Amino acid sequence: MKRLKKIVVIIFILFVILAIGVVSYGYFLTPKYDGELALNSIQKETTVYFDEYGIPHIYAASQKDAMTTLGYVHAQDRLWQMELMRRIAPGRLSELFGSVMLKNDKFFTGLGIDEDSEKAIAQLDKNSESYQLTLAYLGGINQFLEEGPTPIEFQLVGVTKEKFTIKDVYNIFGYMSFSFAMSQKTDPLLTDIRDEFGMDYLKDFGIDGSLAHTKLKSFKGKSEAYAEISKSVTSILENSPIPSFIGSNSWVVGPQKTKSGKVLFANDPHIGFSQPGTWYEAHIITPDYEMYGYYLAGTPFPLLGHNRDYAYGLTMFENDDMDLFLETNNPQNENQYQTPEGFKNYQVSEKTIKVKDSSDVVLKIKKSHHGPLMNGLVDGLKEDKPVSMWWTYLHHKNQILDAVYALSHAKDVEHFHQSIELIAAPGLNIMYGDAKGNIAWITSGKLYKMPENVNANFILDGANGKDEQKEYYEFSQNPYAINPDWNYVYSSNNQVEPINGYLYPGYYLPQDRAKRIVQLLEPKNDWTKEDFMNMITDETSSVAPIVAKNMINSISQEVLSENEKAAISILSKWKGSNALSDVAPTIYNKWMYLYLKNTFEDELGKDRFSVLLNTHIMKQMIAFQTSNESSPWWDDVSTKDKLETRTDILTKSFQEAILQLEKQLGNDLNAWTWNKVHSVEHKHPLGEVAALRSYFNVGPFEINGSNEVINNLMFTFTEEGKYQVKAGPSTRRIIDFSDIENSMSILPTGQSGNPLSEHYKDQATMYNEGKFRKMKMNKKEIETSSRKLVFKPKSK
Repeated sequence: MKRLKKIVVIIFILFVILAIGVVSYGYFLTPKYDGELALNSIQKETTVYFDEYGIPHIYAASQKDAMTTLGYVHAQDRLWQMELMRRIAPGRLSELFGSVMLKNDKFFTGLGIDEDSEKAIAQLDKNSESYQLTLAYLGGINQFLEEGPTPIEFQLVGVTKEKFTIKDVYNIFGYMSFSFAMSQKTDPLLTDIRDEFGMDYLKDFGIDGSLAHTKLKSFKGKSEAYAEISKSVTSILENSPIPSFIGSNSWVVGPQKTKSGKVLFANDPHIGFSQPGTWYEAHIITPDYEMYGYYLAGTPFPLLGHNRDYAYGLTMFENDDMDLFLETNNPQNENQYQTPEGFKNYQVSEKTIKVKDSSDVVLKIKKSHHGPLMNGLVDGLKEDKPVSMWWTYLHHKNQILDAVYALSHAKDVEHFHQSIELIAAPGLNIMYGDAKGNIAWITSGKLYKMPENVNANFILDGANGKDEQKEYYEFSQNPYAINPDWNYVYSSNNQVEPINGYLYPGYYLPQDRAKRIVQLLEPKNDWTKEDFMNMITDETSSVAPIVAKNMINSISQEVLSENEKAAISILSKWKGSNALSDVAPTIYNKWMYLYLKNTFEDELGKDRFSVLLNTHIMKQMIAFQTSNESSPWWDDVSTKDKLETRTDILTKSFQEAILQLEKQLGNDLNAWTWNKVHSVEHKHPLGEVAALRSYFNVGPFEINGSNEVINNLMFTFTEEGKYQVKAGPSTRRIIDFSDIENSMSILPTGQSGNPLSEHYKDQATMYNEGKFRKMKMNKKEIETSSRKLVFKPKSK
């Protein structure tokens, strides 16, 4: 008996020791938010106050000390995210994840961002403040990399630590710029449709010249399945462990339309959801500088920010800054291609991609003067039909580092405007407001006009020399509005007005959000911060109820069942709300998916239909196509003895929708509430492993909102009728210049990317409920509500 007791005691002691070890190890891995640390390169003691949401407020004697400190604290919360971000553009994800990431690596290796980064760095002024501050930031990251605890993801995946360099910064900005583009997802599909079915099938998409006032150039021949490019690039971006930028909202109201007589600013960039989320918040204060900024992992200057003088943010312009060219090979030499001056040699290079637990892959890359060939970089392209990709970002001087530095160091609205000229790509709507009462919307990007007979929505002829003749605009001609007499500016990724009569091509999003924003802004002249907080979480569509009623008016209602009639009644009374308890959006979205499927899949096939569902152009065309009774898409080509009409397809789709909802949710329509089908889960790359999902992922949660409402919580239609939100507001920011120290914000999950941190997901519930927290700027308030970490200069 005594021996048994001894064994029990020993087991208990071992268990306690193990528990203490686990807790101690967890504490070791947790970000350090208080105490003292020695930091290389800083000249004077620097204090960081971490507020109750883990946001660092860095008080330093100089910007260089502040940036070194920022690098360190950014790394302790987001080193794993930084590691992933820097590996995408040079094609180095397979080193961590194996062959599952090989397609991504082949594509980005061949694209050439890494080489462009090298070229840009060689041209930098090494004495410039932007360069010196970047080096300071990288120094802080690298000290944490060397001396701080190794993130648990590094240990699970097996990451070999390497110092961060300025090329990593450029590569991260390069990936961000690529993820903005939509033409690589859309142009090949539209080319397939044109070549296989003819131009009549594209009238519903609004690219037949009726909007752009351009003549379309015809191609002869059968479809070459170019949509494989769209399919492959879409898959690559969807499978990336780092999300893409998708859309955004922003509006700024001038003093004439606010209750306080001061500018109000709102911004919520729409980005794919992930864990950790996109933005890292940090507040820097030095004797000559202050900025409360939102940073991408591994980058030194914020893309979104504000201080006591001005605020800025961004949305995606959605302009077309990428063209695909069909090259013509020399029949006698596959390493040459046709140009107006004769055959030229492809630029040929080889790169080695290292693959974890497998052999290295040697990638042969061919480039024409347009850009890299997609053949061999994406699946499904025939070798004898070489398609090259031309991208503005790679064909103009890359000044992205200086540009982002300038945005965060602007002196006034004129200086801010001028700094945007440094951004050749991506195309952005950059929003501005300041304490002096100025408001502005300014577009970035090196914009160009195509020849009159060339339509850049299609794959272009690479051999004739004409399709590539671009007429570049001066930056002064980029669309902008500074202090307009209507006293507000806004952007929601919608089409801009013509530039000198030229309607600029792009893949813009439909009018839904724009219409709702204007509908709310226009009549009101006493806006407050609280009003903006309500508006940025608005979940009402001003367009969907109109589309629903038009579709209802087109179906055969005499053949409907009682449940179908009840569903019609619900949709007819719908005001466009997408709240958790609403039934109408459940019915509407199921009907919408089946309408799209029954209208387009018979011609396109399953794969190309899936590509269409992932494009902006699909969203853009719905309102017009559903009202176009003569659209050729209505006929079901799989039925040889019948010519289907709009009424046939919409009626069939509606009846199928109700039948499927009855099977999915039961016969009681009142139980078909939106919360049962619309949910969000913020996924960590390691959360794909079932055993790790609950540890790394955040959610799932029931969520309100929908596609193309201001609270734009986006999903792709699926057969299952479950709408898993893939993207949405990456932050919601409200800047109030009448009360700048109490401006408001929220993140989707939390500030930290460390699963052991208390700030890993402490904002998730607030975000889902449409709540906000302060972006603190008052030092006394910060000191009394924060933990304090002091960095001391490291003794020589």
